[in-house]
Amino acid sequence: MKPTIALFTGDPAGIGPELVEKLLADPATLARADVLLIGQRGQLSAPDGVRWHDWSGADAPAFERAQARSDNGLFMLQGLEVGAKLAAAGQADAFCFAPLNKGALRAGGMHQEDELRWFAELLAFKGICGELNVLENLWTARVTSHVALREVSHLLSAEGVADAIGMIHRALTAAGKANPRLAVCGLNPHNGDNGNYGDEEGRIIEPGVKLAAKRGYPADGPFPADTAFVRAIRADGGYDGVVTMYHDQGQIAMKLMGFERGVTVHGGLPIPITTPAHGTAYDIAGAGKANPGAMFNAFELACRMGSSRRAGA
Repeated sequence: MKPTIALFTGDPAGIGPELVEKLLADPATLARADVLLIGQRGQLSAPDGVRWHDWSGADAPAFERAQARSDNGLFMLQGLEVGAKLAAAGQADAFCFAPLNKGALRAGGMHQEDELRWFAELLAFKGICGELNVLENLWTARVTSHVALREVSHLLSAEGVADAIGMIHRALTAAGKANPRLAVCGLNPHNGDNGNYGDEEGRIIEPGVKLAAKRGYPADGPFPADTAFVRAIRADGGYDGVVTMYHDQGQIAMKLMGFERGVTVHGGLPIPITTPAHGTAYDIAGAGKANPGAMFNAFELACRMGSSRRAGA
């Protein structure tokens, strides 16, 4: 059976609605999944076969484009809540949403550091969770996320490294990759050069890799961060996933390799949630120029993870 995907149009002031329209206009979309659409009826056209979800924002008036304000922020928070709760209740197998604007989300009432932590609180989830970034066959996880760079070293722990390895391993398995191969980055230049440029590799990261292996999640490394992605994309082996120590250590590499194709997975949560890895592109909102590649990829990944969830139910 096809999975059911709750699909939200994201920030109404950005490119989200037009990305969703382009996605739904492709006949392959409805052949792949049943869609439960969360959006504004008057601002979005949808083909026959798409089910509109009846919610408080369905008849909202048009929003001013390219503005990060409290009204579109509140609209987004309400839409995210609806989609997550549909998936949590089993009315959808996965949740996929178009890009969001964090400034508008905060103006609308989000007090958490990012939407992942907001989802965790909404779902009363207390376990390990974190953003995973996906570019086709390569996934990344990170031990620390939206924090100042000066805080990273103090926030690293062997337990945190092992948790990140386990989280990406489980997510890859849920997406259909059996026995994923994982690489782990070091923190310092040249992997610390035997302690000359820092000792986190031997003191924290290596013990974390060993702890993950004891838990049943093998990984290689740590490798110098400036070569880890070279290793990962090699045709003669390579890796399915890379665990990084901080946000930009993986994001720069992934966005350089495919800015308009990348997907973010809200990993570790009890429901599959995916979204394009890029932002709301206010500068081209409404111009019809937005590249839908990442939206298509986010939807396809939601379908794969939703099908896996359904099969395991």
